[in-house]
Amino acid sequence: MIYEDLDAFATALPRAQGLAGLDLGTATIGVAVSDTLLSIATPLETIRRRKFSQDAAQLSQILAERRIGGIVLGLPRNMDGTEGPRCQSTRAFARNLDRAEGIDLPITFWDERLSTVAAERALLEADTSRKRRAEVIDHVAAGFILQGALDRLRTIRAATEG
Repeated sequence: MIYEDLDAFATALPRAQGLAGLDLGTATIGVAVSDTLLSIATPLETIRRRKFSQDAAQLSQILAERRIGGIVLGLPRNMDGTEGPRCQSTRAFARNLDRAEGIDLPITFWDERLSTVAAERALLEADTSRKRRAEVIDHVAAGFILQGALDRLRTIRAATEG
């Protein structure tokens, strides 16, 4: 099921399972995963996009191997907060993923504005070569997306428990 609201997404999450963060591009999907305590996002890999069914099968395998309990999909809003064609494409991907065989997980969106910029800056600070940056930028950006959502989820959980 797709949740627009992170509070509702938080209540739908199973206990003791991690989350996956996805940075959806036209040619690639950056994938990051969290620990089961939902505290740390770790960039995992970049999937080269082909047909949706192949992309979904590859994602399904990762989700099963990592015991993932939910998906956070980066939503590429415009800088003024409006949604353009890329957001529509991301929402369509989420709807297809929600119907995909083997992927029965809660899905939500996280505003990904400037996540790629932050990832690029972090890689530059780590003195990563241009070639290596090109190889890892998408899943590092997915890590920034997922970490933002994890930080917000921690705040939501603290408010409901305390």
